[in-house]
Order: sequence, then structure tokens, then C-alpha cells
Amino acid sequence: MIDRQPWSLQRRALLAGLVGLAASTATGGNQLMAAIEQNTLKRRGIGLRACEPERAFPGFTLFAPHFVQNSNVYLIDLQGEVVHTWNMPYPPGLSGYLTKRGTLFYNGRTSEESFLSRFPFKGGVVLEADWNGKVLWEVRHPDHHHHGILLRNGNVLLHCMAEVPDDIARRVTGGMVENNMQSGQYAPRPQADAGKMYSDYLAEVTPQGQTVWQWRTWEHLDPTADGIAEVQAPRTLWAQGNSVYELPDGDILASYRPTSTVIRISRKTGKIIWKLGPPTVAGQHGPTLLENGNILIFDNGPHRLDDSVPYSRVIEINSATNEIIWKYQDKPTWNFFSPRMGYAQRLPNGNTLITESSFGRFFEVTKEGEIVWEYVNPFFGRPFFGGPPASESNQVFRAIRYSAEDIARARRLG
Repeated sequence: MIDRQPWSLQRRALLAGLVGLAASTATGGNQLMAAIEQNTLKRRGIGLRACEPERAFPGFTLFAPHFVQNSNVYLIDLQGEVVHTWNMPYPPGLSGYLTKRGTLFYNGRTSEESFLSRFPFKGGVVLEADWNGKVLWEVRHPDHHHHGILLRNGNVLLHCMAEVPDDIARRVTGGMVENNMQSGQYAPRPQADAGKMYSDYLAEVTPQGQTVWQWRTWEHLDPTADGIAEVQAPRTLWAQGNSVYELPDGDILASYRPTSTVIRISRKTGKIIWKLGPPTVAGQHGPTLLENGNILIFDNGPHRLDDSVPYSRVIEINSATNEIIWKYQDKPTWNFFSPRMGYAQRLPNGNTLITESSFGRFFEVTKEGEIVWEYVNPFFGRPFFGGPPASESNQVFRAIRYSAEDIARARRLG
């Protein structure tokens, strides 16, 4: 026997909705349009989306929404509630993290005009702030972008960018001639910059602003073997760095997106002593060293050389063999994709916190790939580039989970 009552109730609700729709339409189309959220990400849902507290790593997640009007760094608990906010003097360029002594180390975007101003990844300043947001010191650098870290010796190490010498630029393989990209991800290129190529250099700078060490990509990478791997990447940017990491012995782990390479740089000799490249990674971000000696990487995958479908994944690499020994990718793979930015953090309980940056989504997965926590950044604003003035984005460069003990120490010492 079929129970017809539920359909009857549904039909009444449907009819009521149609009546309301007709009334709204009769009063003018604007009301009807305003009733529907036009931002895709907001419409899909924001804030805490899932939480399994028995299996998620307990703690607090730090993130800095990446848009023009924002200067806040937020700390949320496992339920998605904001428990602390740092207000910075600059928008993020691109993020911040807590130091061992409990202070906030922050990469900011300064307002001066330079060749980096047309890119969303411009930086310009790094600073250290206490728990209440008081700036303890800051260092400015006109070529700084993406990421900078506080070294164990008290200096800072910055991703910087400069023009590649013409004789080397001509030999760099790959990439397309940059015209007016329809995505709007970069501001239009000035005519004076046509034909120029930029690439990364690392700069170690004291808190007083003195540069004490530099490492230039164009002096160590091969223009042919280490050319631009991304088919549709512009030749404007050769080895554009996006992450730098200090290893226990002082060596540097760095990531370069257009060339799809992760390298280990000897601080003693300046030589590249380890390299991972395509097709294992494609436009990757955020390599970090794990306790077992492996390397964890957010592999963006916008232009894969071994697959026709773009998708993102997180991979754990055995640095002795360059083999993938663990990975997370969604099912189907294209359900998880961040064409820009991205980060992965291995948590103390063995889970992995993943930042799907382009969509402001952070989620925690088990070793088996099961999601046990998920949150979507609810703070939206105008992206630095990427659409008309009314565009809104909730992008986040990286989210980082801290234990309750970490936060207690930061409150006490920072």
C-alpha cells in the first residue's frame, strides 16, 4: 500500500512556494534575483561542515583570508568558532604562523608600486607580533612575495623575485607569451614589461634589514632541463617560488610552481642536492619534512603531464627514491582541486590537514583517506585580481592546526 500523505504535504509546500514565487515576481524582478545567493561558494555552504571529534585531532586552526579588505588572522576551535583574532597592519601576503616562542610571524602585502603589484602573490613585509597583535619588529623587502620564514638563527628567509638576465631568459624552454589572460588572475602587463622574464631568488635578511645571503635560481637551474613545465604558464614567470622550509641541518627545501620542481639547497655549498619534478608533481605547493624523513607535498595538478584531467592531491614522497608512498585524492579525483595555492600538514595523530586554498576549504583526513573534519572559510572579500569589482573570494593560502598546549604557550609567552 502506498502512503500518499507525504506527497500531499509536498504538493502543498510546492504550491505555496509557487504562490510566493508569483507574488515576488509580480512585485518586480529585483526581489526575485536578490533571493538567490549569487556567490557559488556561499551558496554551497560555509563554516563548519563536518566534525567527528573522536577521530579529528583536537586543537585550533589558524588562517588568514586572502582578499583586499582583510587584515585579520583568525584562530578557530574544532567547532568552527573564532576564539582569537590578530589584527595586522597589512593585508596577507600571503599568510602567518605561530613561532616556537608563541608569537605570530606574518607575511604582509605592502602598498608601494612595483613589478609585483600586478600579481595576487605580492608581499613586501614580514613581521613578528605578540598575542595581542602588537608588532615587535618588521622587515620590508621590495622583491618579497608569497612566503617568508623565521630562521632558527633569528634572521628571516624570503622568497624574492627579480628580472632574469636576457641571455639566460632566451634559453628558458616552455611557457606561453603572456597577453591579456581572460581569467583576470593578473592585472594587465604594462607595455614596458613586455618580453621581460622574472624568476626567484632567496634572501636571508636580519631583523635590522641587512641581507647576509642570497641564492638565485637563474644561477643554479638549467634553462632547458628546468624549463617551464606548465603548458599554459606565462613566460613572464620562470621559477616562481611559493614555499621555503628550513631543514634540521640548515639546508633549504623550496618549491617552484611553473617548473613543477621541489629542491633541496645546501646552505654550505649552494648546490641543489635533491630534486623532485614532473610528472610526479604539477604546480605544487608547501613541501614539508615529516618525522619519518619523507616529504609531504600539496600537488595542485593544474597541468599534469601524465593525465588529461586536472586534479589536486596530497602526496608523501620517499626522498631517497622519489616514490609516492602515500596519497590522498578524492573520488572522483576532480572533486578536490585547487588550481592555485594549497597546503598539507601532517598532524600528531597521523591525520593530515589539507587546505584547498582556492575555495577556502580546510579538511582533515585519516591515513585511509576518510574525512573527519571540514570547514569552509566564511569570510569573503574582493580578491586582489580575478574578476570585476563585485567579485568575492574566500581564498586562504594555508591553514595550520595547533594543539591546546601550543595555544596555551602562545597566550602565556606571545
